Amino acid sequence: MPPLELFIGLRYTRAKRRNHFISFISMTSMAGIVLGVWALITVMSIMNGFHKDLRDRILFVVSHITISDFDGYLDDWKSVSDRISSHPQVQAQAPFVLGQGMITKGARVTGALIRGIDADQERAVSEVLNHIVEGDPDALQSGSFGIILGKNLARSLGVSLGEKVTVVAPNGKVTPAGLLPRLKRFTVIGLFEINMYEYDSGIALIHIDDAAKLLSLEDKVTGLRLKLNDVEQARRFRIEISRQLNDEFRVRDWTMEHANFFRALEIEKRVVFIVLLLIIAVAAFNIVSTLVMIVTDKQADVAILRTLGMSPASIMKVFMIQGSIIGVIGILLGGVFGVITSLNVETIIPALENFFDTELFPLDVYVISDFPADMRWADVARVIFAALSMSFLATIYPAWRASKVQPAEALRYE
Repeated sequence: MPPLELFIGLRYTRAKRRNHFISFISMTSMAGIVLGVWALITVMSIMNGFHKDLRDRILFVVSHITISDFDGYLDDWKSVSDRISSHPQVQAQAPFVLGQGMITKGARVTGALIRGIDADQERAVSEVLNHIVEGDPDALQSGSFGIILGKNLARSLGVSLGEKVTVVAPNGKVTPAGLLPRLKRFTVIGLFEINMYEYDSGIALIHIDDAAKLLSLEDKVTGLRLKLNDVEQARRFRIEISRQLNDEFRVRDWTMEHANFFRALEIEKRVVFIVLLLIIAVAAFNIVSTLVMIVTDKQADVAILRTLGMSPASIMKVFMIQGSIIGVIGILLGGVFGVITSLNVETIIPALENFFDTELFPLDVYVISDFPADMRWADVARVIFAALSMSFLATIYPAWRASKVQPAEALRYE
């Protein structure tokens, strides 16, 4: 047998009201809560997916930890490699040469980040060579002067496999005629695509020996790239490795490479959560006006219940239950819709783009070209808890008003 307060509260909720305006306000409050919870769960899942996908794509190119000298180049990188190879978290390492330059093809010129790598060692520390869409990365051999371009970079230059491009190094060479730029012809042997516009349009890979010749580095390298067993602990291991090297070198982890960007994402996520939570708050506090009108409409019923011996606390519970039911139904519906949308957003967005015949998230505007989602039950629980709390708080004042109804005053004109 349910408690009397619960029975009456449910009965009031199911009963057809004489005042249709109250019913309309109730449905509006419930719809607002549904939309707010739905939107908040969906947006949080999309932002989680965006953050995770962006991090994974960045780690395709950026190493977990990078070691370089304070003057910009490592003279004896092999000794540095030997000193850190004993660290239990260092899974693999690879030297690299990095420099900025221009790539030209006919009248087309574009700037790019030129990275010199050894294909075999690079595979152990990054995923970029696993995303070759055309060509063979094994053709990247010392002295062959082959180059692997990002797909968007190749498109902007108008080149394809087997064609020649000219790489212009930033450091020139001194001749009797003055300072002349250092040029070298390279053959396009591959194209990679990470689906991240910044990298697909701005990185070119060449062999590390060819890069050293182009940049006049001789036996020097820019630094060492390390792959760790646990990428989430990169900050802690960076400090350990730096101490192991006696702080003689500059040691950076992947979180430092894009620190401001990831910090901005976290701040944006919190702000969006607060803004959408305010939408739920507005809808939840519509319950206040709904219950105030219901209390006014039910004053005679309240007075009769009081004369039959129901306490003010029980009257308060009746209306708190009635208002909470509106919130709970809206929250449950919004939660179900939000979970379904979050689990299928990667299908829904392309369907909307096809239906409206437009690109909702252009590749040249947004950092990544697809639309990921990562629903986390902890976020769903947090949203539902916050919405339930606001819905419950919204019922307190109207229910308190109902408990203060005086039977004699309410029944005077009945």
